Amino acid sequence: MEDKRITRTKQTLKQTMIKMLADSRFEQISIKQLCEIAGISRVTFYTHYNDKYDLAEDIFSDMQDKGRAEFSRLQNTNNPDGDPIISYCNLLDCVLTIYYSNYEFFRHTLPDKNPYLSFSFYNYVMKIVESLTEKVSKSVKPKYSPRKITGFLCYGLCGFVNESRAAGCPLESIRTETREILRGILESGILLSR
Repeated sequence: MEDKRITRTKQTLKQTMIKMLADSRFEQISIKQLCEIAGISRVTFYTHYNDKYDLAEDIFSDMQDKGRAEFSRLQNTNNPDGDPIISYCNLLDCVLTIYYSNYEFFRHTLPDKNPYLSFSFYNYVMKIVESLTEKVSKSVKPKYSPRKITGFLCYGLCGFVNESRAAGCPLESIRTETREILRGILESGILLSR
C-alpha cells in the first residue's frame, strides 16, 4: 500500500494536469509549469513519474481500475451466469459511467485537441474490450478474430457516443440507445454465433 503522502502528491499532480488541460493542449504543458501550479518540486515529480506521458498513463490506469471494479460489481449483480451479451452491455455501462463521471478529464481526449490522450484512451478501451472478447470466445464462437470484433465495436460505438454527445443527448439516452445497438448487433449473430 502506498504512503498517504505519495498518494496525495500523485493526486495533486493528476488534478493539476486535468485543470491545465482546460487551457492548454497536452503537448504544450511542461513539467516546469505543472509543478509550479501544483506547488510540487520537479525533483518530487520525477520521483514518481518519468514524464508527463507517464502521469497521463497513471490517470488512465486509475480510471481502468475503477472500471474493473464496477464491471465486477455489475457482473455479480446482473450476470452471475456470464451471458456474453450481458457482459458486453455491462462493459459498455462501465465505460460510459467512468467516461461521464470523469468528464472533466475525458473531454480533453478528442483527437483534434489532444491526439496523444485520444490515442491512449482508445487503446485502453480496445484492450479492455479485446480481453472480454477473448473470454467470450471460449463460450461463444466468434465469426472474426477478437481484435477485429473489438475494432468494429469500439469504432462504431465510440462514433455513436461522440455524435450523440455532440447533439446534446443526455447520458441516460446515450446509454440506452448505445446498449440497444450493441445488443442488436450481438444478438443478430453477425459477430458471434451462439
